[in-house]
Amino acid sequence: MATRKLTPAEMSEADHAFYGLVWAGTTLTERVDRALTKAHDLPVSWFEVMLWLANSEEPVAASVLGNSTMLSRSQVSRVLDALQARGLVSRTPSARDARSVEVALTAQGRELFTEADATRRACLAPVFIDVLDQQDLAALGTVWRKLKAHKED
Repeated sequence: MATRKLTPAEMSEADHAFYGLVWAGTTLTERVDRALTKAHDLPVSWFEVMLWLANSEEPVAASVLGNSTMLSRSQVSRVLDALQARGLVSRTPSARDARSVEVALTAQGRELFTEADATRRACLAPVFIDVLDQQDLAALGTVWRKLKAHKED
């Protein structure tokens, strides 16, 4: 059985680019998950939901979180249950849609998010922000927006 790895020259450019995206996403997510769990007992999936809530000035419909995050609606529901049990989010009936529930960070949730976000940034700095320049970050943003725009195709 062969033990050598394929080199980038042995892959098509598209395969190498795809592998790079998968590798980077997996590696960085695992790194952040370990740091957040160790420092704050906060899995990265919980942090992702908190990130969307922290960046919204108003409460967010739970269904919007399901469409915005990389989590399924049932995963979002379980994460919200766990965050609410820890006093980090509140759920209230929507004033606009009686069938909907709106979610917001509590004061305790905002405080933990601020601490966790600092942990995330410190964890990523040496392997992401300190390695990439503004042009690299802009290119990644462009690629991400193009891929996301076609996710349903």
